[in-house]
Amino acid sequence: MTIGTPANDSFAPVTIVNEAGSGPFVLVCDHASNFMPAPYGDLGLSSNDLKAHIAWDPGALGVSIGLSRLLDAPLVHSNVSRLIIDCNRVADAPDLIPARSELTDIPGNADLSDQERKRRIALSHAPFHAAIDKVIDARLSAGIPTAVVSIHSYTPVYKGVRRPWEIGLIYGEDTSLAAPALAALSATTSYQVGDNEPYSPADGVYYTLDRHGSQRGLKSLMIEVRNDEIADPASETAWAELLAPILADALAKAGGANA
Repeated sequence: MTIGTPANDSFAPVTIVNEAGSGPFVLVCDHASNFMPAPYGDLGLSSNDLKAHIAWDPGALGVSIGLSRLLDAPLVHSNVSRLIIDCNRVADAPDLIPARSELTDIPGNADLSDQERKRRIALSHAPFHAAIDKVIDARLSAGIPTAVVSIHSYTPVYKGVRRPWEIGLIYGEDTSLAAPALAALSATTSYQVGDNEPYSPADGVYYTLDRHGSQRGLKSLMIEVRNDEIADPASETAWAELLAPILADALAKAGGANA
């Protein structure tokens, strides 16, 4: 399947993979696709721009699908480029629909009306979060212990500054998953591991996990993998195989998931 092309003729803004998965994690991937639904075209950008990190998180979906399989976890992922609307931002965030991303102007996002903002929220943002609510509500109603993990990737160079970390773990006040996972990555790999790097909740990137994890009292964690580490399917699989046991062990050390 070509990334950025719907899997069938009927466009769906969100996909749920392994919805009946009975493992303790629910996985989310906000920036899984660079697809531009009609009538948005290319927003005035080049094909290279639309393949770059500003449009999506390359490799994140492959890692997410691998983790879904290994952990028997439901996965909810967006099918719309974050340049149309960023599902990991609060609805009134200045960068919900960015007119500029990193060093690139987005002509099709300039001077949007309130009506257009509402249209895009209804197109992608609202269905994505409704799908996550649906999965978590069903699990909690059934008494299935649940922790929430989001999977992202980041560019090796941001605004001219090189990022040294191969992976970063992002978390809020609850460190129960992050602390053992950070310790395991440091002890068992040679990677430089970011501790609330290259982002932190203070950067406004924790909306999805705050809404569906923290506000529900569920343990949660954001995983960021540098995208040159997951540039092909084999690398995506390798990272999923590395992370799955680390997540399972971290959850066990945290006393299990919330029910």
